[in-house]
Amino acid sequence: MTNHPRGDVVVVGAGMVGAACAFHAARAGLDVVVVDRGPVAGGTTGAGEGNLLVSDKEPGPELELALLSLKLWGELAQELGVAVEYEPKGGLVVASTPEALTALAELADGQRAAGVRATEVDAGELADLEPYSAPGLAGGVLYPQDAQVMPTLAAAHLLRASGARLETGRTVTRVLRGPDGAVRGVRTNRGDLLAPAVVNAAGAWGGEVAALAGVELPVLPRRGFVLVTEPLPRRIRHKVYAADYVADVASDSAAIQTSPVVEGTAAGPVLIGASRERVGFDRSFSLPVVRALAAGATRLFPFLADVRAMRTYLGFRPYMPDHLPAVGPDPRVSGLFHACGHEGAGIGLATGTGKLIAQVMTGEPPALDLTPFRPDRFAEEAAS
Repeated sequence: MTNHPRGDVVVVGAGMVGAACAFHAARAGLDVVVVDRGPVAGGTTGAGEGNLLVSDKEPGPELELALLSLKLWGELAQELGVAVEYEPKGGLVVASTPEALTALAELADGQRAAGVRATEVDAGELADLEPYSAPGLAGGVLYPQDAQVMPTLAAAHLLRASGARLETGRTVTRVLRGPDGAVRGVRTNRGDLLAPAVVNAAGAWGGEVAALAGVELPVLPRRGFVLVTEPLPRRIRHKVYAADYVADVASDSAAIQTSPVVEGTAAGPVLIGASRERVGFDRSFSLPVVRALAAGATRLFPFLADVRAMRTYLGFRPYMPDHLPAVGPDPRVSGLFHACGHEGAGIGLATGTGKLIAQVMTGEPPALDLTPFRPDRFAEEAAS
C-alpha cells in the first residue's frame, strides 16, 4: 500500500472556491483530492456573509463571471436543496441623495445592457419594499437576481457532493515538479499527494501557494469585519446596502473604509458589514471599525439602534491589484491552475470559477474568455 495518494488533480484549499473546483472537476470525470491545513471553510469562506451578487459589479469580465456563477448556483440549489440555505431574496441598493441616485441609475443602465435585471425604485416604493428603512432616502435600485447562501454549509455540502477525497489538517509545503518542470503533485507535512494537476484555491494565501510552485501571484489580504445581532423577527427583506459600497469595493485604498450592508438571515440574526482595510493578516479587534459599521447600519435602519450586537467576526478578502481573480492555467508552470483572488466575491463567483477550471483541465472550451483572468498578467505588466 502506497503512502502517496494519487489522483488526477490536487485542489489546495477547502473553502468555497476549492469546493466548487472539486465539484466541477469530479463531475467532469476527474479523480480529485482536496487538501487544506485547516478545516473545511476555515479561512475566508467561514468569515463571509455568503453573498451571491450582481448588483455591486460594473459591466466587464467580473460581472460576466458573476452571471455565469449565479446560473450555476441556481442549479446547485435545486440539487442540494435547503441544505445550503440558498435564498434568492434580491438586493436593494439605496441612495441618500438625488446625486447618488443618478449615479446608481447610470450604473444600472450599463448592468442591464450586460444581462442584469435591475429596477429603479423611488422613495415611496422603498418604504413598501423595506418598511423599516430610514425615512428621507432618495430612492434606489432593486436587483432581483442577488441571492445568499450559508457559506460554510455550502462549501461542506459541495465537497460532499463532489466525492473528492478530503485531506484536512495537512499543510502544503511545496508544489512538486518533475525534471521537465511540470507539476506532479504537492508535498505536505504528512507526505506527498501526487497528481499531474494542482489547483491553487488558497484564497488570501494564494500568493504563498503560488510561491511554492516558483511563481509570483500578487494576492493581498484585505481585512473585513461583520457584526452579528441577536436573533430578530424578519424585518429586513432584502440585502440592503448604501450606494457608496460599490465605490468601496472598487477602491485601491489601503485605508479603512466602511459602507453599510445589512441583511437578515434564515436563523434570525441580522448581519452588518462591510469594512475594508489592508493591514496584512492582523487579527486584532478594531472598536472604531465596528462602531462605524453599527452607525452606518442604523442610518439605513433606525430600529437597529435598540438591538443588541451579539458578536463580531473578521476575515481576509483575497485582493488583487486590478480587482479581478486569477482563474485558469498558469503558462509559467505546466499543470498549475489558479482559482483565487476573488476579494469579497468568492462565494458568489465560486461556481463559475470551478466550472471554468474543470473545462480547461479537461480540454473543453471555457464558457468565458479567460484572458482577463490570466494568472501571469501582472508579470507581463512588470516586464513591460
